[in-house]
Amino acid sequence: MGRREFFRVLGAGAAAAALPSLAVGAGGRRRMNVLFIAVDDLRPQLACYGHQQMVSPHMDALADQGVAFTHAYCQQAVCAPSRASLLTGLRPDRTTIYDLQTPVREALPDVLTLPQHFKRHGYATVSLGKVYHHRDDDLPGWSERPWHPHVAGYALEQSRALNEYRRRVSAGQTSGLWGSPTEAGDVGDDAYPDGATAEQAVRTLRQLESGPFFLAVGFYKPHLPFCAPKRYWDLYNADEIDLADNPFKPRDCPDIAMHNWAELRAYYGIPPTGPLSGAMARHLIHGYYACTSYVDALVGRLLAELDGLGLRQETVVVLWGDHGWNLGEHGLWCKHCNFETSVHVPMIFRAPGMAGNGRRSNGLTEFVDIYPTLSDLCGLPLPDHLEGRSLAPLLGDPDAAWNEAAYSQ
Repeated sequence: MGRREFFRVLGAGAAAAALPSLAVGAGGRRRMNVLFIAVDDLRPQLACYGHQQMVSPHMDALADQGVAFTHAYCQQAVCAPSRASLLTGLRPDRTTIYDLQTPVREALPDVLTLPQHFKRHGYATVSLGKVYHHRDDDLPGWSERPWHPHVAGYALEQSRALNEYRRRVSAGQTSGLWGSPTEAGDVGDDAYPDGATAEQAVRTLRQLESGPFFLAVGFYKPHLPFCAPKRYWDLYNADEIDLADNPFKPRDCPDIAMHNWAELRAYYGIPPTGPLSGAMARHLIHGYYACTSYVDALVGRLLAELDGLGLRQETVVVLWGDHGWNLGEHGLWCKHCNFETSVHVPMIFRAPGMAGNGRRSNGLTEFVDIYPTLSDLCGLPLPDHLEGRSLAPLLGDPDAAWNEAAYSQ
């Protein structure tokens, strides 16, 4: 028996022991729904991960009701490769997707993706917002064409005008230019794309409540630009926001480990080279926090609707951020590196009836584990191509011995 097959058999046995409450009579295991919540650029900057300055009550409550994994890692700290790896269950050296340009179905036309696996087993599979990096990637995986919000990223007219002007003047250049890196519009939640996505998700839950469903909801924030309704900015006192306490390139660090944070430098008011001023750094961190609290409120809206429909005990919820994000640590901003701040991610599972609910797991876990875990929890067979392990044993016993390493490429 090979190593991978050994762990597959071992994990299956442990998972079966961990899931008694998910089985029902002679009909076999109950067909659980899945609410799959993706949050772009979200590092574990949440109160439930020890950051008490954060206002994140809904994600904190989800962690308290389920299991938050404190040592979860993405497979690559770039949006498209990370999502492609998670949604195929394959590591980047198997997907061969390392850039932002390559759709999954171009690189892997025949791969059985996570939503496609559920669709083949009778689930309604629906994608809202940013799930894959590419808007219409993986059409075979969805029961209907993916939905995206038709709401401008900036709510204020002056911000839209600046953004459009900079896009025009940079047309044809290798790298585009963008507008303001932040916005605090005195507007309602639905004035920004993520609010529209949350509202669409509420409507979709009502349509799908008879189940079984796999509903993927992808939020764009806290990705740049840091645009959120003003009331979420007001949750934080800018003068009390701490800057990174290690804003220096590590000693003897190879140049290849660093980058010039080109993503941020494309925005108006950001210098093309060199460090940021303390005031600008603090303002950007403030924006990141505001966007995180904004998305937290939207997550709360989804979870409240799930409860209102009486679906909590019939639905597995998983929430994850596609990679971390540097907020000045190591002299870096953005992601695109293998420092802890870029590859360490939040990952929370709430599966009804699991013995570990309400606890934290310190086991080393990876995004390639999400595909087999959801399949396991919902009673679906595990496809042979998967490179991760079901986390069901940790959901039953968060202190169980687990991996000795996690890998990011």
